[in-house]
Amino acid sequence: MLVLKIAAFFLGAAFTGFGYFIFFRGKYFLINGFEEDLREGRKTEAYAKKVGFAEFVIGIVCLLAGIALVLFA
Repeated sequence: MLVLKIAAFFLGAAFTGFGYFIFFRGKYFLINGFEEDLREGRKTEAYAKKVGFAEFVIGIVCLLAGIALVLFA
């Protein structure tokens, strides 16, 4: 069970970090193949913002769940 708690915490931290860099800092190269798709017109910056925001929110949820599991379970 301890391994699951630690995994949830680190997974949440990773998702939050990637989401932060994509959504707030505009580092779109973190999205696999995005720069090529952007050049070819298949994807837009709005798509990248949505991906970054989704990762950021999922990361915060996993991070809070990991912290709650460590503290209360």
